Order: sequence, then C-alpha cells, then structure tokens
Amino acid sequence: MKVIGLTGSIGMGKSTTAALFEAEGVPAHDADAEVHALYDVGGKAVALIDQAFPGVVKDGKVDRAALSARVMGDPAALKSLEGIVHPLMGEARAAFFEAARQAGKDLVLVDVPLLFETGGEGRVDVVVVVSAPHDQQRERVMARSGMSAEKFEAILARQMPDAEKRRRADYVIDTGQGIESARDQVRAVIAKLRVP
Repeated sequence: MKVIGLTGSIGMGKSTTAALFEAEGVPAHDADAEVHALYDVGGKAVALIDQAFPGVVKDGKVDRAALSARVMGDPAALKSLEGIVHPLMGEARAAFFEAARQAGKDLVLVDVPLLFETGGEGRVDVVVVVSAPHDQQRERVMARSGMSAEKFEAILARQMPDAEKRRRADYVIDTGQGIESARDQVRAVIAKLRVP
C-alpha cells in the first residue's frame, strides 16, 4: 500500500483535492479533522488537555482559541501539547491504515497541512502539493469567515513558501484551472502511482 502525503498552503484547494482522491477510491485521512475530533466533546485529548492546561476546556470540549492563547510564544507549553496530541494522532492514523489494508486498498492519502514543516515527508511514499496562483489563494482565503489580511499573513509566515513546496513535491496539482482540470490531474497521478 502506497501512502500519498497531500499538502499545500492555506487556500490552495487541499480539502477539495483530497475529496477528488476519495472520489477515485483513495481513502483520505485528514489531520485537521482528526485534531477537531480529539478536541471535541468525548474526544480522547479533552481530559488530558484539561489536566495540562486548566481552564481551556469549556462545555466538554477544548476551546481552541483559549488553548492557542495559552501555548503561543511558550515553547515548553507547545511541546507539552504536542506530547499529548501527537501520540493520539498516531493511533488514529494507524487505525486508518489498518482499515485501508483490511479493505485491500493499494493507495491511501494523508492530508497534512504542515507536512514539510514537520518532517512528515519521510513518513509517506510520495508527496503531492496542491497549488494555485497567489491572487486566487488570497481571494479564497479572504472569503473565509473571520479572516483578516493580518491573520492570512500570519498563517503564511508559519508555512513553507509555495514555490519551495512545489520544488520538493513529487507531483503538483494546480487548482487554479478549475475543478475538472484538478480532477484530471488527480486521475493522472493515481494512474502513475498504480503502474508497477
């Protein structure tokens, strides 16, 4: 089973591209969605985070803004949080891989926004980067609820530049040409990965 690492900067169309892979029968594991599940009511991380960071759990779930305020600029707190979340993420990913193996899948996809930034490219067989022209990226991000130019720039500052991601990718999906073009590119990548 080959593991595809899907990544790309904010607003590049990563979620849409992951859905295109899924539509072609490639199961996708979404790291962001997994974190949301771990932080939500009944999530495995809630009690552990409440113990480590008292006051950030509200109504039975982690208040992400409160947690972010607590760990931002505090490397020790961030390391403590990662010590809680990363093992749980690993468990979820392992369960996802096992389910895919049991289902006889030859390809799986892990959607990891900070794949290169966290050294995750070493844990996948192939890296697919989702990209689009900067003006389209900015337009997509600025259309999001609660987004500001300052917030967008702060997010970009934490991410590897798009040009560097493209350079390091095995494949690039250009989402700037519309959904059908992206679908064709996804199908071409899958076809290449299935060649023995």
